[in-house]
Amino acid sequence: MTATIKESEDAPASYPGISYAGFSTEATAIGPGLIWERIEHYTRWRFSARSVVWIVEGCGEWAPPLAPATVTATEVWENDAWAAFTPTPGPLGGYRFDGHGPYRITANVGGGTVPAAVQEAFQRLAEYFADARESASTRGTAGVVKADVTIGQLSEMTTRSPAWVAKAMELSGAGDLLRPYRRT
Repeated sequence: MTATIKESEDAPASYPGISYAGFSTEATAIGPGLIWERIEHYTRWRFSARSVVWIVEGCGEWAPPLAPATVTATEVWENDAWAAFTPTPGPLGGYRFDGHGPYRITANVGGGTVPAAVQEAFQRLAEYFADARESASTRGTAGVVKADVTIGQLSEMTTRSPAWVAKAMELSGAGDLLRPYRRT
């Protein structure tokens, strides 16, 4: 059985452009890199091009764990050096390795059009983080687990979960939209 033992992913030169039509002013102020990094960490899909190198060991079929991927080089470690190697196509669409390796696979990953569901997930995350920002006149409700309101003498107190940022994907609803792109 093959196993990916190392993955080295370059940072993209830039992230895809998103139309900010319909976003709040606060959400447009959040840098897109923050949102894209969270989406790409959560999913196996990449929407901007970059290079990735995997080190794989073992016999059997292997497929790139990130998509879309175009393999540009495959090598095997022989005699204390990497040597070019051509794997056999596997029955499930991956590559079949008959030896134990290790193998080094280099690929170009990412690109293409950002689907509508991913654009919506981007907006939900941006709005979630924007709602969490506080100013002198307003207080966001993202991640609030307890709200105390007193009408007489008008007092308000909210308590935010300490994990509100860690749960952003879940609490914003972006995770449900990204389910088809989820890591396996």
